[in-house]
Amino acid sequence: MSSAEALIKAREAEKDLVVVTENAKPPVVKIIELSKFKYQLQQKQAEQRKSAKGQELKELRFTPFMGDGDFETRLKRVITFLEKGNKVRLSLFFKGRSITKKDAGFEIINRVIERTQEISKVEIEPKLLGKKIIAQLTPEKQK
Repeated sequence: MSSAEALIKAREAEKDLVVVTENAKPPVVKIIELSKFKYQLQQKQAEQRKSAKGQELKELRFTPFMGDGDFETRLKRVITFLEKGNKVRLSLFFKGRSITKKDAGFEIINRVIERTQEISKVEIEPKLLGKKIIAQLTPEKQK
């Protein structure tokens, strides 16, 4: 129906004529109270914000002198988190006198970064903070 006819029907029903989709040919309109339409729109946007999931930050802890099996297991976890689209924080704790062997800690973190370089990029370079080495990886954009 024409816009004039729709406007007349809306006035008869004592409601408003609200444009739902402007880009359609012809534009789609609704005969509804404007306040009710705004409320419905607000509820829909709130629902979309709830369902939108942001990136989670997952943390995996390493030790400076870990076995190959433990390393591979944690590496698999890093890869699965990155493939799911989560950021991963790698942290390596030094206990007791192991702080004297910082090179071993940096070597483990660098091995993880090297093995995941195809699917991730380094957001925070490995750095020593107290008795802890921290690095952070983010997933590469999927193509």
